Formats: sequence, structure tokens, C-alpha cells
Amino acid sequence: MKRFLLSAALSVLLPASFAAAQASSSPGSVVLSKGNSTIVFEPYAPNIVRVTLSLLKDKALAGPGYGVTAKPDDAGWKVEKRDGNTVYASSRMTVTLAGDHPWKPVQTQIDIGKFFGGSTPGADIDFRTAEGRELAHMQGWQMSVPNAKDANAEILNQRRPTDDPFYEVGASFVSPADEHYYGLGENQEGLLDHRGQTVRCWQDYTAPAGPSSCVPFLVTNKGYGILWDNPSKTTIIPGFNEQTRWDSQVGDRVSFFVIAGKTTDEIYEGYRLLTGATPLLPKSAYGYIQCKQRYRSQAEVMAVAKGYRDRGLPLDTIVVDWFYYTKMGQMDFDPTLWPDPKGMNDELHKMGISTMISVWPRYVPDSRYYDTILKNGWFEHKADGTPTDGLPYDKAGSDIDTTNPAAAKWYWNAIKDNILSKGFSSIWADETEPDLPPQGSYFFIGPGTEFYNPYPLFHTAAIADGFRRDTNERPLILSRDAYTGIQKNGVIVWSSDIFPTWDTLKRQVPTGLDLTASGIANWSNDTGGWQYLPGEHHPAHKPLLDPSDARDNVGGYDDYPELYTRWFEYATFLPIFRTHGSRNFNETWSYGHEAEPILEKYLKLRYTLMPYIYSTAYHVYQTGAPSMRALFMDFPEDAKAGEIKDEYMLGPAFLVAPVTDQGATTREVYLPAGSDWYNYWTNEKLHGGQTVTVQAPIDTIPLFVRAGSILPLGAPVLSTKEKQAIAGVKVYPGADASFTLYDDDGTTEAYEKGAAQITKLEWDNAAKKLRQSGTKVELGPVEVVQ
Repeated sequence: MKRFLLSAALSVLLPASFAAAQASSSPGSVVLSKGNSTIVFEPYAPNIVRVTLSLLKDKALAGPGYGVTAKPDDAGWKVEKRDGNTVYASSRMTVTLAGDHPWKPVQTQIDIGKFFGGSTPGADIDFRTAEGRELAHMQGWQMSVPNAKDANAEILNQRRPTDDPFYEVGASFVSPADEHYYGLGENQEGLLDHRGQTVRCWQDYTAPAGPSSCVPFLVTNKGYGILWDNPSKTTIIPGFNEQTRWDSQVGDRVSFFVIAGKTTDEIYEGYRLLTGATPLLPKSAYGYIQCKQRYRSQAEVMAVAKGYRDRGLPLDTIVVDWFYYTKMGQMDFDPTLWPDPKGMNDELHKMGISTMISVWPRYVPDSRYYDTILKNGWFEHKADGTPTDGLPYDKAGSDIDTTNPAAAKWYWNAIKDNILSKGFSSIWADETEPDLPPQGSYFFIGPGTEFYNPYPLFHTAAIADGFRRDTNERPLILSRDAYTGIQKNGVIVWSSDIFPTWDTLKRQVPTGLDLTASGIANWSNDTGGWQYLPGEHHPAHKPLLDPSDARDNVGGYDDYPELYTRWFEYATFLPIFRTHGSRNFNETWSYGHEAEPILEKYLKLRYTLMPYIYSTAYHVYQTGAPSMRALFMDFPEDAKAGEIKDEYMLGPAFLVAPVTDQGATTREVYLPAGSDWYNYWTNEKLHGGQTVTVQAPIDTIPLFVRAGSILPLGAPVLSTKEKQAIAGVKVYPGADASFTLYDDDGTTEAYEKGAAQITKLEWDNAAKKLRQSGTKVELGPVEVVQ
């Protein structure tokens, strides 16, 4: 009975708690009172406002939580009273808090109100564009003490006497029937639009469909996004009973941002302003990252590198996964398997290959640093200070608490001294959930129950800050989990330990689209799936690739070469191209003679497209808008496009339609309205607004290019360490077009100070001419596709 459904109605029955709102001035915000609650409107731009509501005035007045770095900016905002309402307006938005309006309840409501009351005085807040179009409408909120009636009283046992009181907090928004909801982190159920689905927004390795990760940022098709400002476990229920509800397990206020956008990209510009830019990763990160679970020795790594170079195949990064050390937390190298990691890296660097290495944040009691971390109180711990561990089944030790600034700095120094000193270029920050769930444990920043989700933000920041402070290299960090603002730490977020199945591949497409829709642009997955292959798998259809000469790798999984090839084709068109998995071998020549030339074809294609891919990464840095884009972002007027979850745009030009059904050699592709489209493989031109059946033999992923696109193509290279010439430019006519071609040194942060080569390419469709301005570039032959 505590929740919004009664709080809004019953608060009207309680005059003492429904006093008229009163405005008072404070720098950068408007503070209002309503009964025993405080409501704050705090602007950050003409199209961004933060709303805070609390029964505790000091909590309502406090700044935003972890992940938000922007400062309030009230330029152009004005507050006034209109018809008893409080109206706060800018050139872009109007925010209205409804005042007291007489309303006569029916007798049954009065009777119920004697025994069941809402937890807050209630509030009705309307958000509109300056032109009067409704964006969002908050119709109620809650801030309730955990109690037996609501079956959440046990959570009070996870609070120490010295901690702030626990409340459950939430809010309810009107949900029009045609409103759709995207984002909210990485949920692997296979959904894109979350309407009518419950989203459990927290770091959860054991989520039913696959590990989930929380970014509480929701983007709608109604021209706004909501960034929910609460770090505890949060449940979002969009579109039930004509409302969307947010409920956070622990908090002391309701706090959220509303970002208005005339385009979807403007919403992401707002997210960027609030939480930070997505920096350029080292250029090598956009090439090919070769990984498996695991390259056990230095000799094995070198054999793989030599295998790529002997075949003349491009490769930028090899990953060293876990258990290279003698003990968990020892941060050393087993000398019998890794006799000279520094020498290995020196040799790889001469081949143009970088290395990434997995570093876990856990320490077993007999490892060399355990006592130091324990003495300083730097472990995630129980109420009595004892380090949290996973015993009896998990014997991998305890997690270091990098929410503690001293622990974070120490952790970076240990990585720098013990690992980066050996020539490794980037860090795989594995187990950033953290691995030991913090419910009932404690961090430096407070109870793990209250601060359940932001550990990945702190942990990756410890490494990113160290890179920026102590090296001349851009940070590159692979993270299992995400949270608000993590993109500024130079991370790649991947979808964790997924299964090697067709069902998983199918669900990866919307999984990635929802994470990128959450403002986290650099997403990837384990191409081929991480989990071990089953002993046997017999498909419903005859495999499209012969597995007979790959039995030492795929065993009795008859259709695995086909699955891996389809997955590899899809991965070629992800922001980050990385393979991984628990097979014996995982290189392009590991899946049989029929698969090998197809894998090589797409590997080389990735590098042909590098000028395009790296330029789109620069656009992400500039704007915050992702390069991997669900169709609702670019085609807002096409209702059918908003429903499509198995196609996406990669940058402004490519429409990608992965094949995710075993045995399929065709697939239906919807071409969004408002544009003509060219089949990339055949150059056939088709009108948008229709579904077409596309030929998709095993060596072909359906791929289209939007009319009015400019596609720069790179000359063959073995890695991004080589200077890559532009081998030519393809123009897909049908509309005027522009493309910003970008390049820089690929490794340092000098680009942030303007050290880059920027060339604007413009296609005049009427004159049939391509022009360039800015840095002069040799473009090679220009092909106008007919």
C-alpha cells in the first residue's frame, strides 16, 4: 500500500501533508516545499533538468550521485506562478509542478485513508517542450520505510547503526500507449523495446538469459530520455496500467534527469554533457582482437601471432586471459609458462601486435598483497570488517574495494609495476560486478545494498586515471559491467560469459543495441560464445559448412563452424571486433577449410572499412551518440523501424542484418522508409519502406548502404600500427551527403588538443561532384555506385 497508486490519491485526503508549493531562490536551482517534502528543480542546460524529491530536505538539496560530472547551469531558466502552479521554463522546456487544486474524494477513499496512506505528500510534475508538446509526466512518488507489510523489512539488517536510514524510493510516470522504451543497460532477454516488460537494473552475473548490467538511462520515442540517479538495485516497469514505474531498493530521495531532444542524438549529447565524453580508444581497439579462454603460455601466444602474420592476415591485439599467475592476486607470471613476458611483448610489438591482459580484483589469503590490503581496510567487507569471500565453493579470495581512493591508487600502481612494465598495452578488468555481490557487504562509499551498481565505474576509473596520469597512452579497458558514466573511462563493455548457441546469437543483437542506446557506445561480445561447447549438437537443418576437418575443435557440434561463421560476420560490423571462447583453438583457421576463407574475407573487410570505422568513433567522441544504432534512432517517423530488433545501423551508412538462424540462406530485411538503399554486395538499388527477401549464402551477411552515403576505403594493412592510405571512395548517390574523415596518431590523447587530420567530404548530388575541405587527403579513385 506504500506505492504510487495510493500515494497520489490519498495525499489529497491529508491536508496537513499537501500544503501549497512555495518557491525559494538558490543558485542554479528552484527549491519548493510541499507538505513535509522538498522538491528541487535543477537545470543543466536549456533542455536538461534534474528533479529531486525527498522527505529529508538536506538530501533533496544534495548534488547528483556517482557518474554525473556536470555542474548545474540555470542560464535562461525562469520560475513563475501560473494558475496556482509553479512553472520553471527555458527556451526548450517547461517544467510544471501542479499546485493545490480542490478535489472531492468519494467516501470509500476517505474510509480507506484512515488505515492506508501514501508514503509521501505526492507531486504532479509535467515536462513539455517550449511549444507545449508533452514529454513526460510524473504522477506520483514514494519514499517509504522498509516494513513487514511490503515484505522488505529484512533489508534493514544490511544497514549498520552508523549508516543513513534506508528508504525504498520510486516514481511513476504516465505511459501513453504509443510510447516505447530503449536502453536501461545490458539485458539479454532478447528485447529491444522494453514496453510491457519488467527490467531488473543491477549487475547480475546469474541473470536467467545471461549476465545483465545496469545503466539506468531510458530513451523514448517521444523526444526525451530519463537518467535515474540511484545506485541501488532498481526495477523499471514500463507501460503497465498506463504508467512506467521506477523503484529503487534503497535511497533517501528520488532523483532523476529529464533530457529533451529534437533528435535522438540530441538526447545523447545531453547524456554526454551530464556524464562525460566517450574518448577515442587506441586505434588498435577498432581492429581485430584475438582472444580465447585461454592462451596458456608465452609460446602459444607467439604461435598464434606467427600464424596470422604467416598467412598475411591483419591482427591488432592478442589477449592473455586469466591464470597466467601463480596465485589469484599474486600479480606475477608463472615462470614455467611465461619465462619472458617482456621479451614476448617486444617481439609482438615489432609485428605490429599489442597485448591485453586480464587482471582480476581478487586476492587469496596467502597471496603477497593480501595482508597489505587487509591491514588498510581495502577489501569489500562485512559489518565487522571481515573481508567478504565466496566460501565454501568459491576459493578465489576477496575483492579489493576500489571505491576507496587510496585502494584505487594502490591497485593501479600494482598493475603498472607488475604488469604494464612487462609491455602489456591494455587491461581486461574482469569481474567488475564485483564478483562477490555487495548485498549485505560494505564499501568505502557505504553499504553495498545501497551502492550495489557503481563498482564498475570506480574500478575502471582506477585504471583509466592511472593511464592518464602515468603514461602517454590512451586508456583501453575491457569491462564485464557498466554503469552511468563508465564510458568516459576508455572502456569496452562486453556481454560477459554467453553460450555458444543460435539462440544466444539471436539475442546478442538487441542486447548490444540496448546497451549502446544506454549511452555506452563501445560494445562487443564473445564472438562464438564463451561457454564450453556441448559434446554433441545435431541441427534441424543440414549444416552449411562441413565440420569434419575441425572435429579436434568443435567435437560433435555439427553446425558449430556455421554458427561461428555467422557470428564472425556479425562481429565484423560491431563497434569492437573481438573473438573469445572456451574452444581448443579460436583462430580463423580453426573451424575447417570451408569456414576459413569466409572468416578471412570478413577479417580483411574490417580493415578495408577502418577509415570509416575510426571516423565514426571520432563522431561518438564529439557527440556522445553511439555508432551502433537501433533503427528508432535514425528513422523516428517510421513506426515499423522502431519495432525492428534484429537490424541496426553502423554509423550513418551501413544497415546490418545478421543471419541468426541455422541453415538459413535468405533472410527478410526491412529497409526503413525515407531513403533508398543499395545492396552492398550487388549494388542493387531499392526503395525504403518495404521488406525484401535477401539472398544470404553462408559467405554473405545482408548489408545495405543508405543512399546519400560516402564510404572511404582503406588500403590493405596488417594492423592499425601501419599508416593506411585511402584506397578509394565509394559514393552512393540519391541525396546530398557529407562525411568527416578523421585520423590521428592512434595512441595518445593529443587529439583532445586538436592534433588530428580532419577532412570533410561532401557529395553534391545534383552536380554529381565530390569535394573535400580541411586536411588534404589522397582519396584514390572515386566510384559513384550505379
